[in-house]
Amino acid sequence: MATGLMLFALFFGAGNLIFPALMGQQAGDMSVPAVLGFVFTGAGLPLLGVVAMAYSGERDVQALAGRVSPLFGLGFALLLYLSIGPLFGMPRTATVAFEVGLLPLLPKGQHQPALAVFSLLFFGLAFWLAMSPSKLIDRIGKILTPVLLLCIVLLVAAAWWQPMGSWQPAQGDFAQSPLAAGFLAGYQTMDALASLVFAMMVIEALRSAGVRQSVSVARLTMGAGLLGGVFLALVYVSVAFMGASSVAMLGVLDNGAQVLSRIAQYYWGTGGNVLLALIIFLACLSTAVGLIAACADYFQRLYPRWSYRSYALALALISCVLANKGLSGIIALSVPMLMLLYPVTVVLIVLTFLHRWLGGRQSMYVCAMLPALAVGILDAWHTAFGFSPASQQLLTQWLPWYGIGLGWLLPALLGLIVGQIYRLWVKPAQAPA
Repeated sequence: MATGLMLFALFFGAGNLIFPALMGQQAGDMSVPAVLGFVFTGAGLPLLGVVAMAYSGERDVQALAGRVSPLFGLGFALLLYLSIGPLFGMPRTATVAFEVGLLPLLPKGQHQPALAVFSLLFFGLAFWLAMSPSKLIDRIGKILTPVLLLCIVLLVAAAWWQPMGSWQPAQGDFAQSPLAAGFLAGYQTMDALASLVFAMMVIEALRSAGVRQSVSVARLTMGAGLLGGVFLALVYVSVAFMGASSVAMLGVLDNGAQVLSRIAQYYWGTGGNVLLALIIFLACLSTAVGLIAACADYFQRLYPRWSYRSYALALALISCVLANKGLSGIIALSVPMLMLLYPVTVVLIVLTFLHRWLGGRQSMYVCAMLPALAVGILDAWHTAFGFSPASQQLLTQWLPWYGIGLGWLLPALLGLIVGQIYRLWVKPAQAPA
């Protein structure tokens, strides 16, 4: 139970409140299919990632991705840790905590200086908590998470008991393809990427707590993943429906931080802003602690000449500097990287479960991964720089589901089939690794 609560708190950070709240506003009367899509990528994929990591028996993410090739494993692990760590994920924790919790209480003109001071204090505290990774279960799972869940219940209860208004018509992509739009919106939580990393933290925490047998470690890790995934799904459903009912009173706002702030103020006044600030601070702090610990541990193993403490300090300082770019800037920079990494991550998770059943040959991984990587690069380029109308029309016409962001799915499946044909008919069968 404590490990599952710790895992939930590690996942539940900057994006897990603001993105479903904004999605609820935009989805409106299409919130049910939109939430289903969001829950799949925002809670289902993280659960599968945790289970896949425990099932694989590999020592870390690099070793798991190294089944494609050692070079691919190194490159994927570096991009993954940098994305969820100092470049995007970690700075976003401080920025969201500031913009949702403190910014509404500050006078105009004090934004940037206050953000600089807050981010310095925030990452100073996160660095201190991350100095004892073996104590994360006690500090997060048994203390921070119960307080966080209680605060969330208080906030959501009022909105469910007395909704602000009826759901309004859906907007944009949510009006056309709400399930797919919700699926893609779940990317922004970054939890599926972090799942492969946090699973290893759970495994190490269990071993530090005295669990030694591999079967017991795998079973408890899967149980923790299930508990964490269920809590995430419940929060997503509650917050998204809360956002959907707010449009009639508040109108459609620019971002999820504004949505939550206005909802909290509507129901609880100034006390609501204080409650929301506490929720966001606890959520973002626990995630920041987990990310610092995970990234410092990986880089220390990759290049042991620096100590864990040195890496943790460097990560905290870099994140502190980048946090001052602001929430909108961080999100804009992170989306292209997410469009690149998510297809690759999903394919890697699926292949992990199919490893023994399909023979576990490298050809299976290479043939399935290359098409997903190619389409992921196209999606990242499209998000960052755009395509000409002719190129966009060509891709939409010849690549099924490309228009809804799932163009990688069929090529990866065809690649997997090709890999199996190669294994069965070109190369002699080999026992699973």
